[in-house]
Amino acid sequence: MLFLFQSLSCIRKKAQYDTNLVAKRLSKEIGLLGVFAICTGAMISSGFFLLPGIAASKAGPAVILAYILSGLLIIPTLFSMSELSTAMPRSGGTYFFISRSLGPMFGTIDGVGVWLAMLLKSSIALVGLGAYLAHYVGLPQVIIGVIFGVVFMAINLIGTKETGGLQVGMVVALLGILIYFLVAGLPRIEPANLKPFTPFGTGAILPTAGFVFVSYIGLTKVASVSEEVRNPGRNIPLGMILSLVVVITIYALGVWVVVGVLPAEELYFSLTPIADAAGVIVGPVGVILITIAAVLAFATTGNAGIMSASRYLLAMGRDRVIPHPFSRLSRFRTPKNAILLTSGIVLLIVLTLNVESIAKLASTFQILVFAFINIAVIVMRESGIKSYDPGFKSPLYPYIQIAGILVAVILIPEMGLIASIFALVLVSLGVVWYYLYVRRRVTSTAAIGKMAERAAERLLARDAHALGLDKELRQILKEKGLRREDPFERVVREAEFLELECGCEAEEVLHRASRILAKRSGMSTDLLYGALLERSRLGETPAEAGIALPHVLMNDVEDFYLVMARSIDGIEFPMSEQSIHAVFVLLGSRKNPAQHLRFLAEIARRAEDPAFLDLWINAKGRAEIIEVLLTKET
Repeated sequence: MLFLFQSLSCIRKKAQYDTNLVAKRLSKEIGLLGVFAICTGAMISSGFFLLPGIAASKAGPAVILAYILSGLLIIPTLFSMSELSTAMPRSGGTYFFISRSLGPMFGTIDGVGVWLAMLLKSSIALVGLGAYLAHYVGLPQVIIGVIFGVVFMAINLIGTKETGGLQVGMVVALLGILIYFLVAGLPRIEPANLKPFTPFGTGAILPTAGFVFVSYIGLTKVASVSEEVRNPGRNIPLGMILSLVVVITIYALGVWVVVGVLPAEELYFSLTPIADAAGVIVGPVGVILITIAAVLAFATTGNAGIMSASRYLLAMGRDRVIPHPFSRLSRFRTPKNAILLTSGIVLLIVLTLNVESIAKLASTFQILVFAFINIAVIVMRESGIKSYDPGFKSPLYPYIQIAGILVAVILIPEMGLIASIFALVLVSLGVVWYYLYVRRRVTSTAAIGKMAERAAERLLARDAHALGLDKELRQILKEKGLRREDPFERVVREAEFLELECGCEAEEVLHRASRILAKRSGMSTDLLYGALLERSRLGETPAEAGIALPHVLMNDVEDFYLVMARSIDGIEFPMSEQSIHAVFVLLGSRKNPAQHLRFLAEIARRAEDPAFLDLWINAKGRAEIIEVLLTKET
């Protein structure tokens, strides 16, 4: 198993590399509330304030069921997206996941298509802003949408922290007004307006669910900013689940109020259905309040859409799928070029397309991408790559993923011929762009290649860990750090310590460590020594920057054991171009390979500190050695 930390270079070069890497990495400034706000703000907008009238004209009062069904249909993708986001928290969301699992061609298709789908969703929000404000500001709705688009572009250029803070504030105000609307509106429902419940037949419910599916696709937008989320293993799945529960409830009750308050002739095709209902329920004051809520809702969607879509360009720029300048960050550490292009295309869409067309186009391709996401989870699980270590694992695997794939198969034909052709055109454009531009530039590898190796019973003489994806996942492991339940500190404090004399050789260090590990674990000394030597011979022991990390997994080992060795004068180690001063020999349980990798990642991360070796060499005895390793900031 080739460990990812072979990229350790000399201390001076490594310190410079880490400084540059941190400068290029996005800040982690989004917490649980921010995740909830991004998801909720992206969902409660056009689907609630703009589409109910159009949707009701297709299904009648049964539109209530269409909204509920549509929300339930996204649950499989919620679980799959949560798993992938916590395993690979990187900007680019579904693009990053699909390119790393299904390969760069599928990643290109997804990146181009989802980026455009997000632009369409943000464009709907800007159109909605114009529709609700046109009565008050005396400007055409298109001009209002363009003005807000420019404002959101400027906000995103400043930074994620400012963007996220604005998002949370707008969502809190929005939910407060909507709760007031529901409490005031539920008693005013006229049962007569709900009859007949299915005037266009029950067969109209599923196509309408597909039409309003765009209402929920914002749920997964947070995946595109997962690199900027603190504690993604907890905050991403929890924030998405809480958001979906809240939004399904608001949609169901809100659409019930609208359908129950407004007669069909007033509701059908209205672009301001919630404001119309508020006028009946509360009067002019209600219209003003709902207009404020609609502005907040559309603003959160437009803002979150530009933020998320620009991260797709950032990720594709990093991979050379599009020109590299789109991956550059500004002095505010935001992807300036990506934000400018995204905002420009959004404004162009606002000026050219109508609401229904935008909604159908956005929904159709996003449904196809959701199928890819569910396939991606299956591929990653079946690939057997041990460094695939999600903080959240989807329940009911693989049945929930199969259900998510079937949802796409069922819904896409219901979206109509034009929308289906649009999705096909996007797929074709992605393929053409891949072959003309990407293929000769892309360097990333995919889990599906490892899956094919596994299915062929490893006929290729290549270890999984030689794959670029495995190295990339291991780098992510190092960045994510330990989990709360990982007993890293206990393992270090229980570790044996060897002070190596001058002239000691690597084989002797491994043999002495093997005797200690055998005594503690009950394993055979010869078995452990042979395994460590073999891994060293194959080049699977990282040994650079003055540090060596021999390690081995065993089936019959129940715990983790560590031996630390210090050579003040330095020893020669296989595959190392410089003397080694610190050796960490780790024995782990094959029952928990991901935890084994996290331990190695944590040792490597701490040892990469430029001050580590000086502190290590000057430490007096075992107790100080342990504190040097356990000190996070050296």
